[in-house]
Amino acid sequence: MLQRPFSGVIAAPLLPMRDDAEIDWPSLARYMAWIAAEKPQAIAMNMDASEVISLTEEEQFEVIRVCKSAIGGRVPLLSGVVAGSTKAAAQKAERLARAGVEGFAIFPPFPTFSGAPVPEEMIVRYHRAIAEAAKLPIICFQFPKGWGPDYTPSILRAIADIPEVIAIKESSFDVAQTMQTIEAAKQLPEPIGVLTGSDTFIFEAMTMGCDGALIGFGGMETGRLVAMNDAVQRGDLSAGKAIWDQLGPIARYCWRPPIRDFRPRMKEVLRLQGHFPSSACREPQLGVSASERAEIEALCRRQGVIER
Repeated sequence: MLQRPFSGVIAAPLLPMRDDAEIDWPSLARYMAWIAAEKPQAIAMNMDASEVISLTEEEQFEVIRVCKSAIGGRVPLLSGVVAGSTKAAAQKAERLARAGVEGFAIFPPFPTFSGAPVPEEMIVRYHRAIAEAAKLPIICFQFPKGWGPDYTPSILRAIADIPEVIAIKESSFDVAQTMQTIEAAKQLPEPIGVLTGSDTFIFEAMTMGCDGALIGFGGMETGRLVAMNDAVQRGDLSAGKAIWDQLGPIARYCWRPPIRDFRPRMKEVLRLQGHFPSSACREPQLGVSASERAEIEALCRRQGVIER
């Protein structure tokens, strides 16, 4: 259920592509069926992990159509909303709602939201316009400082006045910022969920008080991440840590600098696991080097996510 305050794991899967950088639709359908069977609380496509910025508008809607068919109603399907203006974002959200998505992750409209400070009114009006156009649950998006707007406690309070807002994706990759967001969200008259988007310290963010994750790393070992969050939320930290001890080194490798290369690195993991035939991405994103490919394979064998 996509309700406020949202809790649980939302997988933000990768997007399989052929070696010619066209979308591999049959592999996408099989991959989505597998993700849904892993029982995350929801799946989010047209996100950073699924290379949304490289897709045409029609490709984004075809991704939703294929994924919705493959998921078959087993879990809710969300879509990222990426647009350059308030009007365009509201229109896209309305169209996505008609296509059958059940909620949205709202990306800041770049470059307008670049740099600090971004006026509170600008942020609130952007989210409110989308909410009023589509009337579906919304997750707002805290980016790392310097990348986008800093959703301070006062801004978070203002956004939370929008009834459709159910959570914030806390993707600052910063411990202090994560704590600030958790504390601000919990102090709201009607709290919203805090979902970590910091792939390098998912377990730690959950133990700090995050209610779950909206996470690109959830595109692999999805069921294990769900089990890890369940363990943390019920207070069984040792069980959660045992899972993260296995998966954490892979997350930290894939999201090491340059962070943009997490896509081909994660796709290489998924190729090794048999989910993707290729680790290709769409340019200008480059693929992994031969040395990285060897390192990823050795790491995956060592951590037990592929056969030794």
